[in-house]
Amino acid sequence: MELYTNLRRGEKGAWLSIGAYVFLSTLKLVFGFAGSSEALKADGLNNLTDIIASIAVLVGLRISQKPPDENHHYGHLRAETVASLLASFIMAVIGLQVLLGAGRNLFNPTEQTEPSLYTAGIAFFSALVMYGVYRYNLKLSRDINSSAVKAAAYDNRSDALVSIGAGIGILGAILGAPVIDILTAFIVGLIILKTALDIFKESVMTLTDAFNEDEVETLSVIIRKVPGVRKLSDFKGRHHGNVMFVDLTIEVDPLLNVTESHWITEEIERKVKKTKPNCVVLVHIEPDYSDYDDSAQEGD
Repeated sequence: MELYTNLRRGEKGAWLSIGAYVFLSTLKLVFGFAGSSEALKADGLNNLTDIIASIAVLVGLRISQKPPDENHHYGHLRAETVASLLASFIMAVIGLQVLLGAGRNLFNPTEQTEPSLYTAGIAFFSALVMYGVYRYNLKLSRDINSSAVKAAAYDNRSDALVSIGAGIGILGAILGAPVIDILTAFIVGLIILKTALDIFKESVMTLTDAFNEDEVETLSVIIRKVPGVRKLSDFKGRHHGNVMFVDLTIEVDPLLNVTESHWITEEIERKVKKTKPNCVVLVHIEPDYSDYDDSAQEGD
């Protein structure tokens, strides 16, 4: 039940991100148009995509709390991943729109006017707000061990950096290089696309049951060191939201009784969960006859 409690706590981070993005996107778009800043407008559109991504995290966290049923024996933990995948498509569309707009303005410089100085101040103010949200969500993700909230925190941090870049671009335009403001908007569009691609790749990897090779190696070393494990003959892993499912086949002394074999499985589960708290471990035991085969061959 601790997992579902943590999922509910994770909603606080999603709500904070949504509130911050709604406020900042409105602020940037209004003053971006009023102050003639392409970079600030692009940053505002970037925050609109972040609202969508944060809502996707919120919806995913809410659906993930539903218990297993007859059609979902492992629960609904992948709902968050599906929502993230949909959000990545929306983010990509908006990123392309920002790039097209910046491209049109780049080849029509006569239509551009110098951005107002206050638009730079708004950009830097937004960076400070998002850095504060980043620190809160990062601490929350560590407290509840949530990869989703941690990803949201890193998204908050990237948005703070984007706002700093927008502010620098605006200052450059004010100092006599208006093309810098347009180029900054172009860079923001690329960042939106890059973020969308990263979310898409991670979501697809999770939904297709991909598993990190480094995690396999780390857990395999832990399992092989458990007393009584003679051989780790099979290892399969997959992710369902924040939960990792690991299926193992180990070989043990064939003369062990059921109680002794069961102790080995419990020790494996204890050691794995010490490293990966949100991990469900399923262990299948096989007898290891290698020593007996060798003895038989020596007798022959």
